[in-house]
Amino acid sequence: MTSSPTPFYQGKVRDLYQPVEYPETMIIVASDRISAFDVIFREPYPGKGKILTRISNHWFSLLQRDLKIKNHLLETEASQFPREFGAMSESWQGRAVWVKKFKRVDFECVVRGYIIGSGWKEYQKAGAVCGIKLPAGLAQAQKLSEPIFTPATKAQEGHDENVSFDYMANEVGAGLAGKLRDLAIAIYSYAAKRLLEQGILLADTKFEFGQNENGEIFLIDEALTPDSSRFWEQATYQVGFSPASYDKQILRDYLETLDWNKTPPPPALPQEIIERSLAKYREIEGKILQIR
Repeated sequence: MTSSPTPFYQGKVRDLYQPVEYPETMIIVASDRISAFDVIFREPYPGKGKILTRISNHWFSLLQRDLKIKNHLLETEASQFPREFGAMSESWQGRAVWVKKFKRVDFECVVRGYIIGSGWKEYQKAGAVCGIKLPAGLAQAQKLSEPIFTPATKAQEGHDENVSFDYMANEVGAGLAGKLRDLAIAIYSYAAKRLLEQGILLADTKFEFGQNENGEIFLIDEALTPDSSRFWEQATYQVGFSPASYDKQILRDYLETLDWNKTPPPPALPQEIIERSLAKYREIEGKILQIR
């Protein structure tokens, strides 16, 4: 009996596998795990990993075609993965990708088009986000005059930490930081325009980038999914209120009603919460896949 392959790394959602014959590559498998407040829950969200994978792959294709932005994808058909993973091809189909490994830039490249979330909290305290001074008197969820780049450190555990562009530039070099800022804003602006055609506002999103040995930049990890982005419905959007979003908001709102300290072990999730959340994932997937 053949034993199942073992991931060399397990994140909150994704598992990473190392092909023996192709050490410069890896397999990324999007599981159906769900996390909130940095805690992974016991109950799966059936099909969530496939939804995230389909959305990312669609954006990777659009961005490569329209903006000439390179990405890490080598193969999306599990049957074409290295032969050592053949036994997994059926269970991995649709939720796994074979990708080229790159030297990861250890910053989340966050772009915000609206003032919400941690950016709103920071603005209320300091009138600025990640060192970027913003006009006084902005309301919650208000659209900014132009998108802003607000990087964050990548935390192995716990929350990423918002930092200034100058901090990032000092860590990775001003030249690379500037390229990543311009690239991230260009992707955000393109995606925001395309999503608006579907009646969706892109409040904010985050990207990860890697470099090859020649210093070329590649988009890696995921792209413009409900786990990495905040999507709002244009028809119900109102300035001054936190709009409903196509992500884990239903789960988070439910958890806020519980007497739970947001540390493991997690509470059990009602089936109704899982189904309502998944419905939102499916709805935004349907709208994104209509973009051609």
